Amino acid sequence: MKLCGMNSHWRFYELEECFKNLHFMGYKHIELWTGPMHFYVDYLNNENINKIKKLSKKFNIEIVAICPEQTNPKPNNIASKFRKNEVFKYYKRVIDIAKYLNTKYVTVTSGWAYLNEDRETAYKRSISMMKKVASYALKKEITLVLEALQYDESILVNTSKQIYQYILDVDVASLKVCIDFGAMARANETIDDYFENCPNLIKHIHFVDGNPTGHLAYSDGNRNIVYDLKSLIKNKYDGFLSCESVSSKYFIKPWEADLKNISSFKKGMEVIN
Repeated sequence: MKLCGMNSHWRFYELEECFKNLHFMGYKHIELWTGPMHFYVDYLNNENINKIKKLSKKFNIEIVAICPEQTNPKPNNIASKFRKNEVFKYYKRVIDIAKYLNTKYVTVTSGWAYLNEDRETAYKRSISMMKKVASYALKKEITLVLEALQYDESILVNTSKQIYQYILDVDVASLKVCIDFGAMARANETIDDYFENCPNLIKHIHFVDGNPTGHLAYSDGNRNIVYDLKSLIKNKYDGFLSCESVSSKYFIKPWEADLKNISSFKKGMEVIN
């Protein structure tokens, strides 16, 4: 397993500052969040991708995943009712960026529905769009990793069983699973539940602490990192653990979250070994 930084809680600092600090802390990998303050992408254009390539090379940090903007109120909703053409173009662009950067994964969600509409109607829209996006990803040899959302973020896919059914409904080989520990905790699920309910599909993890949720750095919540790491090892997970410490409490001193995560991870692995 490899610990992976993220830039979402560095939003009040330039992206280079994030890369520089992660490098000095010992991080070798990053999941790049496409927040416009760091790397702007819309359905028509994006910043020069070589900006990211240069930072990756300068600080010896590999871009292993791209996390697009996609949750309410962002415009890039997979289950969108009104902007289907623009949404598809946005995800095609993100997949093309991932291909150019030689990244492994693009993280996606089912999108969200209006609360005053029928869930099944929105669900069918989501499946239809994801089929198109996943088919394009398959052609580009990029893996999409689907994470559940919490109940107040979306009513479409909240649990591991719903993720599995969603992937069956999309039925495109490029679509796999990302466990988001926050959504997992909110649904009162465990790591074992995910591996049992989504066999051979889990390729990526958003590795966060919480009370039980909150996108916290490890040691700031009530999760037991030794137990979590043992559970992942037991289930033979050997992928990336992205530290999505996106709580606003870290915005002023984002390095504190990254230091806590890498310190907790090292201590946890020492206990296990």
